[in-house]
Amino acid sequence: MKIRKILEQYELDERSLNRIVEMAWEDRTPFEAIQAQFGLDEAEVIRLMKHLMHRRNWKKWRARVQGRATKHRKLRNYQTGRFKASRQKHISLNKISKR
Repeated sequence: MKIRKILEQYELDERSLNRIVEMAWEDRTPFEAIQAQFGLDEAEVIRLMKHLMHRRNWKKWRARVQGRATKHRKLRNYQTGRFKASRQKHISLNKISKR
């Protein structure tokens, strides 16, 4: 599928494209999460990344992502969550506490 068809089919704007690239670039965000949020499968995300990135950066990203367990839920042998240090304070109501 061509890039234009992907953009039209999923009605992706610039903000959505930026978010997809950001999610794809993160090592801990699986392709299934991108599919759940935007509807794009892994092959479409790869095609989109290839179109949007410089060739050298795309090759680095592709080499890093290929076969990585954290990018594919099927390959994970554990549930990956967000890391929280034992010394980290609890943040309530998304406000920074006074010091």
